[in-house]
Amino acid sequence: MQIAIIGTGAVAVHHALAIQEVTGAELRGVASRSAEKAHTFSERFGARLYNTVDQVFEDPAVQLVILCTYPDSHYPLALGAASRRKHVLVEKPLAVTVETGQAIVDTCRKAGVTLAVVSQKRFADGPAFLKKALAEGRLGKLLQADAYMKWYREPAYYARRGKGTWEVEGGGAIINQAIHQVDLLRYLAGQVKSLRCMWQLGGLHAIESEDSACVLMRYASGATGVIQASTALYPGFPDRLELHGTKGSVVTEGDFLKSWDVQDAPKPPAELFKQAGVGASKPMDIPVEPFKRQLINVIGAIEQGREPLVSGEEGLETLRLVIAMYQSARANRDVEIG
Repeated sequence: MQIAIIGTGAVAVHHALAIQEVTGAELRGVASRSAEKAHTFSERFGARLYNTVDQVFEDPAVQLVILCTYPDSHYPLALGAASRRKHVLVEKPLAVTVETGQAIVDTCRKAGVTLAVVSQKRFADGPAFLKKALAEGRLGKLLQADAYMKWYREPAYYARRGKGTWEVEGGGAIINQAIHQVDLLRYLAGQVKSLRCMWQLGGLHAIESEDSACVLMRYASGATGVIQASTALYPGFPDRLELHGTKGSVVTEGDFLKSWDVQDAPKPPAELFKQAGVGASKPMDIPVEPFKRQLINVIGAIEQGREPLVSGEEGLETLRLVIAMYQSARANRDVEIG
């Protein structure tokens, strides 16, 4: 599978490293608005340098394009790739609005190309084990499902153009960091029925969007839950999920399990309780392995003509939930999810 990366931000390195570890995958080339960064990136990974994104789209060897650019550019780039029959893997969030996200999904579907959204945490050991445990009913009826992402970002993180803006990134801590936890709660606990969000706009950082937020939710199943998301809480703490059912409770920390207290159920294998980087204070202090697993899933979906685990539709539903949180905070009211 010949792959091109557009964008050379920090996460692009993780995707390039993942490509190197996947049998049958090859990094064909890279394009970036920064010629210097693109040159450095291409030299490091032995990939060709595209001077424009059109050169990426026009290269007949490229089969899959990974978008690692700012969210506001996902829409035109995804449409450009789809028009040349290139499959698309786009970094979260899918888009900055539900409308543009829907347009990306519709265009890729009409073009007959696979669209997937990066949500590598679904492929991490802890969440993957929890998904299976919930499906098997080990926790009983789910009563509460919570996510906590109390991270810290230095002021320099938001000094770059567009960071923390509504126009370029679509928001702050929720859409750019906690969106992973939002997606995991959807994946594990199911559809959210209603929610109420409160935020702090630029509580610590000089940004126009939220750097702290709290969300209260009710799931369609009747379970309740909370999300606490921040990039303002020094020194930064590992993100975690807490799931509580009628038979017991499970807590994850980062990509692994932290505790397992479930009645009449054996403790999971020790390797599920590892510790690893979580990005609590350093954005790229995260493992490459989940990116590799998601790439394998996407390539398999392309080759077998099936939907990837995190399809465009899945990414759109997570985006829809994030936008509902913002609507709630702006209007200071509960929001029902359709």
